[in-house]
Amino acid sequence: MEQMLEQIVRALVDYPDQVRVNQLDDGRVVTLELRVAPDDIGKVIGRQGRIVRAIRTVINAAALRENKRVLVEVVP
Repeated sequence: MEQMLEQIVRALVDYPDQVRVNQLDDGRVVTLELRVAPDDIGKVIGRQGRIVRAIRTVINAAALRENKRVLVEVVP
């Protein structure tokens, strides 16, 4: 899931080399912290959060196959 998130976001941003995903796992919930260049935060979030909501939907669908719960957070 970490690689999937990174690949999706790299396709959206202007500075793909600055995309970083950090995975925190506490057993039941996996948190994916997404860091991008300051100029790309708006592109990842989208208007009214539509892009980040769609990304979360795709990642959660992949996580259901593994019976896990995943949170995607955009960290400045």
